Amino acid sequence: MENKKPDNIVYSEDKGYNASFLPYSTSVGAPIIRVDDIVSWKSRGITNVNKEFENKFKELKNQYESLMQEFEWNELVYNAKFAFEPVIGEIYHLYVSEEGNNFLSLISPQEWNKVHIGTFKLNSDKKWIALHEKEKNLF
Repeated sequence: MENKKPDNIVYSEDKGYNASFLPYSTSVGAPIIRVDDIVSWKSRGITNVNKEFENKFKELKNQYESLMQEFEWNELVYNAKFAFEPVIGEIYHLYVSEEGNNFLSLISPQEWNKVHIGTFKLNSDKKWIALHEKEKNLF
């Protein structure tokens, strides 16, 4: 019983009195050791990252839909019938003939009584930019 140390004394059989070498407090008056709430930190992080991914996905989806719409309009105009070489920067109008074929013309819809599909402008990349389109369900 002589070798028994009081409860508030830090003593190890191997290292002796080692309270000053421990990474935590050993006295009764020391601050409380609290474990950080990692679960809530992870939860907030996951929520923020998921929102960011969702926003990026929506942005990419909108870009994809816009690109597909441009592709469909370009395919429609390039597959239309025209007997002239379009000039870059000029405005052209796409119509449906009586036979049901699409054709490109310089004549505006106000000057002509034909079924007008849309108005387009040819840019320097040879891509048709839709300025006004009547029906998008022509594909």
